[in-house]
Amino acid sequence: MNHVQLTEDQVRFIQGRVSIVAASRDVRRVPSVARAAGCRVAAGREAITLLLPTLQCQQLLADIATTRTLAVVFTEPSTHRTQQFKGSDAQETPLEAGDRDLAAAHNLGFAEAIMPLGYSRELALGVHDVPDGRLTAVTFHVDAVFEQTPGPKAGVKVSQ
Repeated sequence: MNHVQLTEDQVRFIQGRVSIVAASRDVRRVPSVARAAGCRVAAGREAITLLLPTLQCQQLLADIATTRTLAVVFTEPSTHRTQQFKGSDAQETPLEAGDRDLAAAHNLGFAEAIMPLGYSRELALGVHDVPDGRLTAVTFHVDAVFEQTPGPKAGVKVSQ
């Protein structure tokens, strides 16, 4: 399968102050969903590594290990701009140096994005927090990208 190479704009967007929600499914097609604590993009822009809070993502991690399918939505809270990235080869990969710092920076950036919308600092910092510090990295090659911003283009495939 040919993988999608993300644009520089997509990379900036998904590594910005966004909400990140990942989903998979088990062999019976029962979904699992969890928030990610951040992400990084491979140098060639063809793969995304999600940083997942290990304890909160047990079912998602089990489903990824079984089916290797993953769909991730990235949403900018102030505009609702949303894109979905899908992959069919997701797998756990080793954490890299700096991943914990990346997750902490993502959490702070996301909190700063939603506090002006009326959310308390405590709540804002809790959304993407990893209280015990345990992270699991999951990497996937992007098979398809979909526009999911509410409006007439929601659901349109951006690339394949």
